[in-house]
Amino acid sequence: MHETMNAKQIIETEHRVHLQTYTRSEVVFSRGKGVYLYDTDGRPYLDFVAGIAVNALGHCDEHLQRAISEQAARLWHCSNLYYSEPQVRLAQMLVENSFADKVFFCNSGTEAIEGAIKIARKWAAVNKGKHCFEIIAFHRSFHGRTMGALSATGQTKYWEGFQPMLPGFQFASFNDLTDVEHRIGPGTAAILVEPVQGEGGIYPAEQNFLQGLRDLCHRHQCLLMLDEIQCGLGRTGKLFAYEHYGIQPDILALAKPLAAGLPMGAILMTNAVAEAIRPGDHGSTFGGGPLVAHVATQTITRILDPALLEHVAQNGRYLISQLAERLASFEEVTAIRGLGLMIGIDIELDVKQIITTCLKNGLIIARAGENTLRLTPPLIVEQSQIDEAIEKLILSIQSVRGKNGSKSEN
Repeated sequence: MHETMNAKQIIETEHRVHLQTYTRSEVVFSRGKGVYLYDTDGRPYLDFVAGIAVNALGHCDEHLQRAISEQAARLWHCSNLYYSEPQVRLAQMLVENSFADKVFFCNSGTEAIEGAIKIARKWAAVNKGKHCFEIIAFHRSFHGRTMGALSATGQTKYWEGFQPMLPGFQFASFNDLTDVEHRIGPGTAAILVEPVQGEGGIYPAEQNFLQGLRDLCHRHQCLLMLDEIQCGLGRTGKLFAYEHYGIQPDILALAKPLAAGLPMGAILMTNAVAEAIRPGDHGSTFGGGPLVAHVATQTITRILDPALLEHVAQNGRYLISQLAERLASFEEVTAIRGLGLMIGIDIELDVKQIITTCLKNGLIIARAGENTLRLTPPLIVEQSQIDEAIEKLILSIQSVRGKNGSKSEN
């Protein structure tokens, strides 16, 4: 048994033994409950990141604890060479509550996008010919860190040092249907889009834009692929973000909240797409294992509750309205936008400083894009906790503004 390390020792050891790919905040969390995390000193922090929109039901939910224990006592891995009931039940639940006819399970959002790209290209090769493999994505998009997902990501800062990117991707302007139409050609296999751009700054798609993409795909016989890794599964107040737009995709990628913090991703698709795939075309050693599948089934069962989805919709409206009212006198705040409990705040101050100051004040928030604060609290957040978060946010903005010279008084 190793001796327990204190926070300073944990941080120093991490720098010594862990590949430095993350710029971590100087805090060590040791436990969580509901919408709060607690550091090694027992100090509480109101969590408005939720593991980057992962902990949909908050931390250490008692129902999910029981689900983990129950399944861990039965079976947690047997490989996809065999059937297991939890995987089949989860697939059935996703099919019954979405546009999809078939589901493929993997371990992350990036893997879901990689698989979706492969499936789209195989469908195009079968139905349109091997010359048809191009995918239209969007500027400001983010789809993941592996080479296929990175090549589909419309932010060149993530490409630096890893080029050349994979061929077959081009980028249009988000919410600009004319730009997309000009880029479609005989080699276009699919259009890949986030209904709400996440890492790019929390930009919801306009109604006519997403509907227009659906029409373009019908007209040009290409696939509409939606990345709902961050905005899906209740985050916007509906089970899927596409429901706000009155459309259905051909392929959809899910991950983050799917198993409420356990690693899991999924690709949903229609039968017309699935018919192009044969045994051996794709696979995953761990994808859809019995443990994570059982937890995911319990998670989705909870999110499907109409009362919870209405709770998200109402509190999303409340959060945006309160932010608009309370931040109105800050000239540095230039925009507040979002859908459900996925909110972005554009601010002309040092975003990193604000996030660090919020952490010192007991509030956890994140960034999305260069000048956007991101709020993605657990779906179970209450209005009193929203009020608490806004107070801490205002205090932090005032502090940072005071250090840098203010434009306005609040």
